[in-house]
Amino acid sequence: MFKLVQYRVKPEKIEENQGLIAAVFRELAANAPEDVDYLVFQLDDDTFCHLVSDPSDVLKRLEAFAAFQHNGDARRLTVPLQNRAGIIGSYPFAVGKKVSLGG
Repeated sequence: MFKLVQYRVKPEKIEENQGLIAAVFRELAANAPEDVDYLVFQLDDDTFCHLVSDPSDVLKRLEAFAAFQHNGDARRLTVPLQNRAGIIGSYPFAVGKKVSLGG
């Protein structure tokens, strides 16, 4: 099971939010934890959607993730909505592959 987290970002904070997320992916790539699946989408309306499976709470121990969470309320227009999500299907997609975007 995955957790889906969705929130909108203030227009002037979009690049900052993207950069903080990219730093999380760089740290994940450097550490290559086995039991983390993490995928982030940005929608046209500046909603960010994080799809995550992290049974060992690896993300919470990353410096980049702590930096991402710091002052999150100041970047967001909406309170993050969290839901459990299951994948019904996937035809070649990044799900299940370790992919790092954003440098």
